[in-house]
Amino acid sequence: MNKEQFTAEVLKAEKSLYHIAKSILKNDEDCADAMQNAILSAYEKLHTLKKEAFFKTWLTRILINEAYQLLRSRRSQVSYEDYLDERKSEDTSKYSELYLEIEKLSESYRIPFILHYVEGYSIKEIGQVLHLTDSTVKVRLHRARNQMKERLKKEYGYETC
Repeated sequence: MNKEQFTAEVLKAEKSLYHIAKSILKNDEDCADAMQNAILSAYEKLHTLKKEAFFKTWLTRILINEAYQLLRSRRSQVSYEDYLDERKSEDTSKYSELYLEIEKLSESYRIPFILHYVEGYSIKEIGQVLHLTDSTVKVRLHRARNQMKERLKKEYGYETC
């Protein structure tokens, strides 16, 4: 893969990468940092990509690793009280009810949920990215759907199928 192909593939995956980063990091600035680090890391390690067909999955895994690394580095820098104050002051009026409910899912359910239902990844691709078996991905998606149904029914009176 040459430089132009790499750039084109990154641009195609940009929106998806942002959604994935946002599901882990919550903060736009952190998302941008993680994406930038992931893209740089991917470019430097492009020679390790075995099949170009799996570029997006490979880049997504790098992004997830970068996002977790950023979380670990920030954890020691911000007190829990400051974090809670920041979250409380965040303007949530711009988000839909559904988005806010997705954010309430635990990380182990939220990431597969976003990858599958927002980004369109297959169960097999999610398993590869998150290093999970297909059956584990299916179980997490099922549990996330059930939690979402219950929350939407309870909080908003929505009836789901």
